[in-house]
Amino acid sequence: MPVIRASDIGNYLYCRRAWWYRKQGMESTNQTDLAAGTELHARHGRQVVASSLTRTIGLILLLIALVMLVAYCTAKII
Repeated sequence: MPVIRASDIGNYLYCRRAWWYRKQGMESTNQTDLAAGTELHARHGRQVVASSLTRTIGLILLLIALVMLVAYCTAKII
């Protein structure tokens, strides 16, 4: 029995004709658009990773600042 993937179901629901062509081994005629879309998704993925890294660094710096503030206030009290 063939395996039915979730992406196959999504492709079928989006465009049954394109799904059928793909199953027949026919390539799409708009390869340049597909390549541009692939590059767009790759660029977006890099931006998401960079954003997550920036957020993590920001939280670490905030934690360091809070620790330093507590240490400073504790030293002033003693």
